[in-house]
Amino acid sequence: MNSLDQAEVAIIGDVMLDRYWFGKVERISPEAPVPVVQVRREEERPGGAANVALNVVSLGAKAHLLAPVGQDAAGTQLSVLLEKAGVQTRLIADAAYPTTVKLRVIGHQQQLLRMDFESQPSPEHAAMMRAEAQTILTNAGALLLSDYGKGALRDVEILIAAGRAADLPVLIDPKGRDYGPYTGATIITPNLSEFQAVAGTWSNETAFLSLGKEWRQKLQLEALLVTRGEEGMTLFTENAIHHHPAQAREVFDVTGAGDTVIATLATALAAGWPMDQAVELANRAAGIVVGKLGAAVVSPEELSTASAG
Repeated sequence: MNSLDQAEVAIIGDVMLDRYWFGKVERISPEAPVPVVQVRREEERPGGAANVALNVVSLGAKAHLLAPVGQDAAGTQLSVLLEKAGVQTRLIADAAYPTTVKLRVIGHQQQLLRMDFESQPSPEHAAMMRAEAQTILTNAGALLLSDYGKGALRDVEILIAAGRAADLPVLIDPKGRDYGPYTGATIITPNLSEFQAVAGTWSNETAFLSLGKEWRQKLQLEALLVTRGEEGMTLFTENAIHHHPAQAREVFDVTGAGDTVIATLATALAAGWPMDQAVELANRAAGIVVGKLGAAVVSPEELSTASAG
């Protein structure tokens, strides 16, 4: 079992640029019953799979990111931010595909509005992604597929097969109601509402545990991790079920918490950690990141402090 800074993680998925406009609200608009935000500060941060990559780097590991972007200012800014953070990037640009942008308007630390700018990559764009996929698997200790439903993982079955052929653990942060394409991955990490959308509702803990075991077997996964917010995380493996209680001291913002969980998990697995110990570390990381505003990251020092506490 190596330290996290020995790990290398290959990441493929949907990236986006998160824009934040921070301001003050002192009056209601005379034109409509909406608050008027006087913008005082702007921030831009990598989001989606790009935030996953930042989380890997923040743990001291190496992140190799492959993703589609547009030939536009947002795509250029994403590249600049990621390279500045130390992420090794292969951003495949396409003039016909705008980079996904999420604009959040924040007034007095409260999100008032979000606007999304997005479209699906073309089949040609997807073909370029497939052609580049093999290159980022070299030297990687894990393959992380971050699915935000924006089209980067339309060929996810091919990517899973490539990761498995390279003898890598394949981790997926899933999206949507059809988990069939994720069959054969090492582990998927849906949150509670995502798992309910696929598996259906349950009336008690026994029924939930039964569904978890059923879906792990159905998808031929080595493990299924359901993140359950204030109820912690439940890990289903072939021989056991492990429950990890939530460790958040104060929940401020859950944005990006799933990114932190899977990034920490992938980094630990790439470093050779056993699955349950990797999940325990990811659980500690989630407890830290939900106390921060927006899509944030966790440092090794914070994890050590949380462990000591």
